[in-house]
Amino acid sequence: MKEIYITDYNCVTPLGFDVPSNWDALLEGKSGVSLHKIVENHEPFYASKINSEKLEEEFTTNFKSVQNNNFTRLEKMFLLSLQPLVERHQITEETAFILSTTKGNISLLKNKNTLPEGVFLSDLAQKIADFFGFKTKPIVVSNACVSGVMALAVAKNMILSGKYNDAFVIAGDEISEFVISGFNSFQAIGSGICKPYDKTRDGINLGEAAAAVYITGYCSDEGKTLQNEKFSFKILGDSAINDANHISGPSRTGDGLYASIKNAMTEAQVTAEQINFISAHGTATIYNDEMEAIAFNRAELQNIPLHSLKAYYGHCLGASGLLETIISMESALHKTLLPSKNFEDLGTSQSLNIIKENQPAEIRYILKTASGFGGCNAAVVLEKCKE
Repeated sequence: MKEIYITDYNCVTPLGFDVPSNWDALLEGKSGVSLHKIVENHEPFYASKINSEKLEEEFTTNFKSVQNNNFTRLEKMFLLSLQPLVERHQITEETAFILSTTKGNISLLKNKNTLPEGVFLSDLAQKIADFFGFKTKPIVVSNACVSGVMALAVAKNMILSGKYNDAFVIAGDEISEFVISGFNSFQAIGSGICKPYDKTRDGINLGEAAAAVYITGYCSDEGKTLQNEKFSFKILGDSAINDANHISGPSRTGDGLYASIKNAMTEAQVTAEQINFISAHGTATIYNDEMEAIAFNRAELQNIPLHSLKAYYGHCLGASGLLETIISMESALHKTLLPSKNFEDLGTSQSLNIIKENQPAEIRYILKTASGFGGCNAAVVLEKCKE
């Protein structure tokens, strides 16, 4: 039986353009969220936005022979996040390329009377794939805010099917007037830096990021080992359930998230007591956080240490699940649990063990969850195997 491992990753965020700089910033409690003027004729919004000048500098430094105007801002984020992984791992005829995003190059539609090619997600994925020389047809995962977590599951199951030996997964979204206006129409945007699970929470902060992971399969009876990898995390179980509750509102009973968690843990063959840490979705909206609390209690996970990273990064849409998975693996490697920033007093009807400060911990089993519009939910269980 083939086993599936994450053995490398990278990210580009407002807190840094690689994983070490992000981890150091998080340890210091830094947040990328601040006020930004995004929509014309509207007050600034709290959001986590990458500095465009720094992005251009990084892109120019890392891609000296590439014309800047050949790529959109989001595409540059993708290229920067994926480049180190491509340099360290070989692309073959049996390597999959998976792109996770919710809105892609939606900004290209502004002031346009026709549809630019780059706005289609399939074109975006093919452009990135062609740049790095991928030989297989790109796959796009775009399922609201569970996309990043689902992309991990898709990669795992594609490798298990025997069609691919390994996969590069990238995820990303950028803040745009379109996205801000959409969430603002739901009255879902918070008045300050968000407070996941807190009783005074009043909405989300949007964010932007790009993240990338390298996933590979190993089969012990083939004699292939992980000896050349610096670290590895086995993808033990995954599940995605749509409870079809509402076009935008989460289930009041947590049905979809609960089922996703139970299915993933059943496949992983781990119990609630074995989970060491939960990286939750935690958007800081009234109904999402309440739904998660109900689902976690139904799964008997209410005592497991839990956090949300949304007050550090904002909600990065299609990138959030993958970025937060990367930070979870860093937590396991550094044996440190990060607090859920801005949390003070529990504001959900059922109890949760919210992490309030940096604390040492032995982390073997990680549960990562995500939820999104349209009733979609996803969960994945990871096991730290090597460091």
